[in-house]
Amino acid sequence: MATKLTTCFLCWNFSDIKCNHSSAVRFPLPSHRFLSASCKMRQRNLRLGNGKVGVSFGDSQHKRQQIKKASHGQPPTDGDLQPNEDEETEFRKVSLDVIPNLNKETLSTADTDNGDHVEHTNAENFSSPNVLAEPAENFSSPTVLAEPAENSNSPTVLAESTALATLIDGAEQAEQLSGSQLKDLLGLIRNAEKNILLLNQARVRAVEELGKILAEKEALQGEINLLEMRLAETDARIRVATQEKIHVELMEDQLDKLRNELTQKGSTEGRETEITELHDSQYSLSPNDSIDSLTKELSSLRAENASLKKAIEALKEELNDVKNTDERLVVLEEERSFLESAIKDLEAKLSVSQEDVSKLSSLKVECKDLWDKVENLQLLLDKATRQADQAIIVLQQNQDLRSKVDKLEESLEEANVYKLSSDNLQKYNELMHQKIKLLEDRLQKSDEEINSYVQLYQESVTEFQDTLNTLKEESKRRALNEPVEDMPWEFWSQLLLKIDGWLLEKKISTDDAKLLREKVWKRDRGVRDTQMASKEQSEHEAISAFLRLTSSATSPGLHVVHIAAEMAPVAKVGGLGDVISGLGKALQRKGHLVEIVLPKYDCMQYDRICDLRALEVVIESYFDGQLFKNKIWVGTVEGLPVYFIEPHHPDKFFWRGTFYGERDDFKRFSFFSRAALEFLLRAGKKPDIIHCHDWQTAFIAPLYWDLYAPKGLNSARICFTCHNFEYQGTAPASELASCGLDVENLNRPDRMQDTSSHDRVNAVKGGVVFSNIVTTVSPTYAQEVRTAEGGKGLHSTLAFHSKKFIGILNGIDTDAWNPATDTFLEVQYNANDLQGKAENKEAVRRKLSLSSADVKRPLVGCITRLVPQKGVHLIRHAIYRTLELGGQFLLLGSSPVPHIQREFEGIANQFQSHDHIRLILKYDESLSHAIYAASDMFIIPSIFEPCGLTQMISMRYGAIPIVRKTGGLNDSVFDVDDDTIPSQFRNGFTFLNADEQGLNGALERAFDLYQNNPQSWQQLVQKDMKIDFSWDSSAAQYEELYSKAVARARATKRA
Repeated sequence: MATKLTTCFLCWNFSDIKCNHSSAVRFPLPSHRFLSASCKMRQRNLRLGNGKVGVSFGDSQHKRQQIKKASHGQPPTDGDLQPNEDEETEFRKVSLDVIPNLNKETLSTADTDNGDHVEHTNAENFSSPNVLAEPAENFSSPTVLAEPAENSNSPTVLAESTALATLIDGAEQAEQLSGSQLKDLLGLIRNAEKNILLLNQARVRAVEELGKILAEKEALQGEINLLEMRLAETDARIRVATQEKIHVELMEDQLDKLRNELTQKGSTEGRETEITELHDSQYSLSPNDSIDSLTKELSSLRAENASLKKAIEALKEELNDVKNTDERLVVLEEERSFLESAIKDLEAKLSVSQEDVSKLSSLKVECKDLWDKVENLQLLLDKATRQADQAIIVLQQNQDLRSKVDKLEESLEEANVYKLSSDNLQKYNELMHQKIKLLEDRLQKSDEEINSYVQLYQESVTEFQDTLNTLKEESKRRALNEPVEDMPWEFWSQLLLKIDGWLLEKKISTDDAKLLREKVWKRDRGVRDTQMASKEQSEHEAISAFLRLTSSATSPGLHVVHIAAEMAPVAKVGGLGDVISGLGKALQRKGHLVEIVLPKYDCMQYDRICDLRALEVVIESYFDGQLFKNKIWVGTVEGLPVYFIEPHHPDKFFWRGTFYGERDDFKRFSFFSRAALEFLLRAGKKPDIIHCHDWQTAFIAPLYWDLYAPKGLNSARICFTCHNFEYQGTAPASELASCGLDVENLNRPDRMQDTSSHDRVNAVKGGVVFSNIVTTVSPTYAQEVRTAEGGKGLHSTLAFHSKKFIGILNGIDTDAWNPATDTFLEVQYNANDLQGKAENKEAVRRKLSLSSADVKRPLVGCITRLVPQKGVHLIRHAIYRTLELGGQFLLLGSSPVPHIQREFEGIANQFQSHDHIRLILKYDESLSHAIYAASDMFIIPSIFEPCGLTQMISMRYGAIPIVRKTGGLNDSVFDVDDDTIPSQFRNGFTFLNADEQGLNGALERAFDLYQNNPQSWQQLVQKDMKIDFSWDSSAAQYEELYSKAVARARATKRA
């Protein structure tokens, strides 16, 4: 249906408007003061989907209402309405967004830019408004044409200039709108709204400038008032000074008179002298009454003379005041001249501000005129919008009819298809009837089964109710005797620390402290209630309440004290820190009392210590022939009670900013070992087990038996664990004397003498010899260190003490290393939902700028210290071999060995921008978690490995380990292709020889399974993630060793 639209568009002060469907729309600027801008009209969303058109005009109507409201307010007065040359040039050409064409069938859902531009005409055409509308090429109905520019003054044109646009009314005419004509109309309307919006912005700026001018005017007026007040004060001062000056002149006249009188009085005194002489010479001749009169006159003259002297002094003082007043008058005159100049400046500013106010008034008038014109434009826009709305409604109706016709045609086609396939439908219906019949049979059987299940359920519910009632009765009887389970371990640890503090501060006795500790071990309900009730009580009242609980107590488990140099997460260097916290928490969960003693390093993570505080007690310990004070701090870490010993030694042993690596480490930790035992003695503790770790606290064993057991600290058995026999803590024998040990007695081959030199002692050897239990961190490593190569000189000592030497595989903290709850991961996941692992892999690739083009490309991870023990030459080879096999490689770690660090820095620079290799030569805790989660395989080619936690963590996160068969790796990873191992224990890939061929074989087998058998690989990942590497099994073995040692000790005492 051919449609045509005849429009005549009129705009105020516009000289020329041309509407072409394929050319630019041109607008002249109304005047130099009119804001150069284009108006913007909110887009109307015309959407066509399945034959439907949606029209939304709510936003534009709301905008028009806002403009109408704004037009009734104060017109803008912004002086910036005059555009500069740059602004005029900028707005010469403005792109307009127009609604896309409507064709006969569809209407696009997105607005497109048709490249129309708005341009200004020359200023010569601004003299008179005129309208020129070019007809559309497809117009068939009569059109209204404006006269050309030459005839702009004709009556016809002036009559047509009274409205913005004249649209064809009526539904029949609206239906004749073509898509391109409607597009032009809406483009013009949008331009008008753009101009209105910019006029609003100009009004706001004008109002803001007016406010600024008024504020400045008020400030100037305030300054003028202040200066006027100061001027009035100056005038008053001048008047007072003038009066004082007149008064001074009068006083000077009086002074002159008095001086004259004084001169006359001086002559009178001369006459008095003569009279006196005359009186003396003629005394006999003068009568008595004349003498009396002369005497009285003389007295009066003397009195008058004295009064005149006082008056002269007063006048002198007044004269000094007058001089001072003259000086003040000069100052006031200067101030007055300054104020007068300031007043003149203010008057000048006031005149300038008045001129600005006059300009502002004229600007207000201009803005008011502009707003009147904007209101007229808005009225015209409203009319044009209503006409456009009607046209679009008609288009929508037509489109709805077309969509209905399309649906009918589609239905007709479907009916034809169904008619052709009636035979197939009949067969399908027969098949469906058969399936329905089978389903009905199954449903009947399931109903019968459900009924039987319901009967069994009812019977089981009855039995359960009876059992529940019985259990409730039993629980009521046992509630008072069972340990409290609803309080966290931090609560009991803090309570133990409080009891120890009272004991050290001598507020309770040793026996009372022991009984209270035993109740805390049992997690006694009465202790819990007393602690909760004592929060609002004073310390004295709390102690009294706790002492009332000491009537009876029995210990439910063992009292274990760990003395170590590390503890995760507050002071962690290697795996030792993880063992202390992991084993301690596992033993605590089994009901044992576990306490930790650590040095108070200055570089600890103090934010991970809860309730850290210093006890009001000082422990003195012997070292280098004198006593040194030690401050005791207490706090909880991971729910465990921890005592921190801070030595007050001039060498500041533990205030070095580092844990290890100092030249005097032997002295630092021998001091700490003796201070720790001194603390246990002074605190009255009676532990069952004192567990020391590595050479740093191996001094505990000889110190305990030689010095502290005789003093009364004799209840414990000593357990020593060496985590790595590579580090044995050797030093000259003379240094052993610093902590009070007998060098001659201990520097013997069967005690602490080092096998490499007769004048050196070996701390680890002392721990092995003097301990009741000696352990290392895996069974295989325990066998390896009995050899000359693995024992590092202690193989014969370990063989001699083999009955008390055992290897126990470490565990990992499954709370800290849990992919289902790990907050460092992009997405948490578990063995039953591996999609999260793929998402973490993608996240790490993005973070480290690795290629993600092939999502199935395997990612090999490696997190390690780059030292010879870890097989750095095999790690280097694995990087290149992984690349050759089509994988990606990630390395996280650094080296304390300078040449190894430089070597790997060179490799890192080589692959700095590579798509598949990335080396991060530092340790990053959060990144390590992410790499474990992202890796498909994890390579650990250690030359020797006492235990190793990396392989356990990698399996926990679903990364298959590729390891060398040594130490703890051999005890935790079993080859998937080893038929001698039960299939349920096979969990990784292993190789024996520490060379490139051995590594290649394991790595290639892993790639082959990953790439060629994805299902088997996924099953292997899920199996590894379900393996229990927690501390529970390891803690059970330690618990058994502890119990046997304590039982033997008690049997010995009874004998």
